[in-house]
Amino acid sequence: MALFNRKNNDAPSTTATLAVDPALAALTGEYTIDPAHSSIGFTVRHAMVTNVRGSFGEHEGTLKLDGSDPANSSASVDVRIASVDTGIADRDGHLVSGDFFDAETFPLMTFRSTQAEQLGGNTYRLTGELTIKDVTRPLAIDLEFNGSATDPYGNQRVGFEGSAEILRSDWGLTYNAALETGGVLVGDKVKLNFDISAIKAAPQA
Repeated sequence: MALFNRKNNDAPSTTATLAVDPALAALTGEYTIDPAHSSIGFTVRHAMVTNVRGSFGEHEGTLKLDGSDPANSSASVDVRIASVDTGIADRDGHLVSGDFFDAETFPLMTFRSTQAEQLGGNTYRLTGELTIKDVTRPLAIDLEFNGSATDPYGNQRVGFEGSAEILRSDWGLTYNAALETGGVLVGDKVKLNFDISAIKAAPQA
């Protein structure tokens, strides 16, 4: 099931869009990300031979979904840097220090979308601006729409999962250490992972 209908590029120019599925149009609305059932994580190469994985335990955000037109959809996410968790307290302390994120000075990492588009089927691309340490650069996140459901508490939920790759040096995260055998301690390429569950807001009276 696709969340958005896309323009039929193979049809004559007189055909504007495909018909809107009423079930998908019903998903249109404002949603709040549920942090208890969502995760924002990362993977980065360590010592040239393995990967370190981590996540941010504290984050919040909103989604605006339009089941008829993806151009009207948007997302806003705030991540608290100090909530980073890689499973090793000393490493987490180093990450929030001035060598890396400097969480005391720059407590939040933020994403604000500027465009949404369908790539095919249930796959979408959300393009926007990622800000880390007051450096703002474009970011494209490829997402898969996992569907919608009503949970046992009566909340309507939608789910997405996706990923993106960045070079941390583009955001001023340049700390590193040389290895005796060649190479560096921390890779520049970072894979960001998103698993999002969001709850639809009740209609306002």
